[in-house]
Amino acid sequence: MSVEGYLPQDEHFATRVVHSGLDETCIPHGAIVPPITLSSTYRMKPGGAWDEFVYSRLGSPSRLIIEKAIAKLEDGKYGLAFSAGLSAVKAATMLLSAGDHIVVSDDVYGGSTTLWRHHTERTGIVFSYVDARNASLIESAITPQTKMVYLETPSNPTMKIADLEAVVAVCRRHPGIITVCDNTFMSPYFQRPLNFGIDIVIESITKYLNGHSDVVMGAVATNREDLYERLKLIQIDSGMVPGPFDCYMAFRGMRTLHVRMPHHMRGALHVAKFLEDHPHVERVLYPGLESHPQHELVKRQAYGCSGMLSFYIRGGRPEAMEFFRQLKLFTMAGSLGGYESLAVGPTFSTHVRNSKEELDSLNITGAMVRLSIGLESPSDLCADLDQALRAACAERSEGGGSTSAAAGNGGSAGVAE
Repeated sequence: MSVEGYLPQDEHFATRVVHSGLDETCIPHGAIVPPITLSSTYRMKPGGAWDEFVYSRLGSPSRLIIEKAIAKLEDGKYGLAFSAGLSAVKAATMLLSAGDHIVVSDDVYGGSTTLWRHHTERTGIVFSYVDARNASLIESAITPQTKMVYLETPSNPTMKIADLEAVVAVCRRHPGIITVCDNTFMSPYFQRPLNFGIDIVIESITKYLNGHSDVVMGAVATNREDLYERLKLIQIDSGMVPGPFDCYMAFRGMRTLHVRMPHHMRGALHVAKFLEDHPHVERVLYPGLESHPQHELVKRQAYGCSGMLSFYIRGGRPEAMEFFRQLKLFTMAGSLGGYESLAVGPTFSTHVRNSKEELDSLNITGAMVRLSIGLESPSDLCADLDQALRAACAERSEGGGSTSAAAGNGGSAGVAE
């Protein structure tokens, strides 16, 4: 289903969702549902040869099915499944060597920056973080050692949009640079970066692709055979592979992607418009709103917007924490993309290990709330947000103390998604 004003959706996408990955070689005996293949090893032929499968770390029927499906949904030739979204991120950076340089959009998932700063940088790979909304800033950061440009669009949690076409054009002026895009916030239903020339797309299958908050998995997709072969070796040599039951569950969840995503968008747009007019909300960040500074750009490169949005509550961290306590329908939890609606504060969850200076530079404050809009009635979600906002801001409204929305990141133990 196409969304007015955005790219026209491929009329065959729903068919690909339902049928991709399935053929007689994957599903024996005429079964409609693919079996869960639990075997860790496979019988040799006389003489010591194997058929297609050898050992489940190297490949399995359950994993092959979901990898074929991922490739089809991303409009790619090749797909690989990993044990987690961060495993897919790690695999991409393992393409590089000591002394290589990566240019990264400055606002990405906190788990990715934590991985890089605490582990990857020790291998001698160098990172530069720039505002990827401006492709010229990416070009200015490129050096002779630059081997990768890594984007996340929309970004987590400030919803910045990178111009995929412009970034690819910049990188093509510098041969040898691999372009990577984390597409988790959009899913292949709403955005397919490979069609703009991006070399590698990363997905956290945990999120929208699975859609049921019961699997942790990641994936990459590419059109480049050379990158696929290298990433395949990284996948099997590192052992960062998902188990057969997770593959089965994720494959099952993916079958309804095209049904779920329009509902996520409709709900998020309804909630975003409601929050934009709310007296206790300072600012709403949602690319689907006309007020978003890059609304026209996202319409040029996407088929719509997902259920992810952020907003700043009027006041600061105290009001935000009380807001979370007052919620009834929304669950205060990390992750995103499930059928249920979630709310979280990035400063104590996804970005808890980022420094105060980093958070301040991105305006990720204690007043920021990130929402994952599920499949509930939008009017019920708005009612819940309204009562929580009014309860949280009651004291300030009555003349109590107040801080600006840019204040108070605070320090608190938390969990990353």
